[in-house]
Amino acid sequence: MSKKQIKELQAKKIKELVSRVYENSPFYRRRLKEAGVDVTNFRPEDIRKIPFTTKTDLRDNYPLGLISVDKSRIVRMHASSGTTGNPTVVAYTKKDIDAWAELNKRCLEACGVTSEDVVQVSYGYGLFTGGLGLHYGAERLGAKVIPASTGNTKRQLKLMKDLGTTVLACTPSYALFLSESAKEEGIDPKKDLRLRVGVLGAEPWSESTRKVLEDEFMHSAHDIYGMSELNGPGVAIECRKKNGLHVWEDHYLVEIIDPNTGEVLEPGEKGEMVVTTLEKEGMPLLRYRTRDITILEDDACECGMAHARIKKILGRTDDMLKIRGICVFPSQIEEVISGFEGLTPFYQLVVDRDGPLDRLLVKVEVSEDFKSDRLTEIVDLQKRLEEELRDVLSISAAVELTEPRTLPRSEGKAQRIIDLRKI
Repeated sequence: MSKKQIKELQAKKIKELVSRVYENSPFYRRRLKEAGVDVTNFRPEDIRKIPFTTKTDLRDNYPLGLISVDKSRIVRMHASSGTTGNPTVVAYTKKDIDAWAELNKRCLEACGVTSEDVVQVSYGYGLFTGGLGLHYGAERLGAKVIPASTGNTKRQLKLMKDLGTTVLACTPSYALFLSESAKEEGIDPKKDLRLRVGVLGAEPWSESTRKVLEDEFMHSAHDIYGMSELNGPGVAIECRKKNGLHVWEDHYLVEIIDPNTGEVLEPGEKGEMVVTTLEKEGMPLLRYRTRDITILEDDACECGMAHARIKKILGRTDDMLKIRGICVFPSQIEEVISGFEGLTPFYQLVVDRDGPLDRLLVKVEVSEDFKSDRLTEIVDLQKRLEEELRDVLSISAAVELTEPRTLPRSEGKAQRIIDLRKI
């Protein structure tokens, strides 16, 4: 599909979508009327007149106030944990499930997975969409699937070894943990395992994490993007060129906005990603604010696919720390840490308050190789890291170097931030 064909298809689908939700969703009918959107004569450029949809809208209309079909057509529902209020529920028709499987199949194909592969899905199953989405995609592709889910790391490694896993799907932090645990179990991943491809997502991760994983655990690590509100995993994927994540634009229309003003930004500018689901039937979303910070790239990719790309997720507007008035993203700190020899990718940020002043403590594990009894070497490394963090973040941060394997590990998304100011 050429870029021109994609744009023509998007123009057709957005007009159909707006008409469909106006007819079938009381929520969107009210929104479109209030915004003065002319549904009958809708043009693609009119999308900017449509108000954003937010997670608050989903919570306020809990459980199924945003569906756009008769309830009898809903065949699946997923939900968030609801730890900060009403859960956000997403609903699928049979056609939605089928499209979701197809999109995940495309993702796996884009990073070189074939029907000959053995895919171990170590994302959580159940209400979380990560496990089921890639499970469906791998089955659609014709690959062999191991629905390992999360946890029980020793069993995960045994399955990898005994069943010949060639593709691992999980969070990048759990892939790091598996790599570390394999060595402890006496497994040499490069000799004893057959891992070719990692399909890693559900949390931001850096190029330094990719390098560690590709050097020590798997041949090729690929970033995958998705969120439950948009189906789950399968919205975008890195191809073999790893030059950003291709968004399947025949299913998703992506805009990048200034998170403060809502102004739509041009390709190449950093901002919050807003997504319109062009194909979803059960619960389509118009201009959904993902809170994820990225950059849209619309130039040609060497792989030949015309679908636009987003850069790796740089952080989330709701993960952003504001320290002494300065915006700080964990990904910035991860990039700084990655530039120092002797440190591992395992770190934790602790934010506290000394009177009116915020304090940031960065805890980082040293590598096994760095273990040293020489206090001067440890103090020097700590000092250099503090100086680099101050230059990059424009605020001072204290650094605490910890012994190997002393920071918490995660079988799902890593918990990087402890913000004690909320207590």
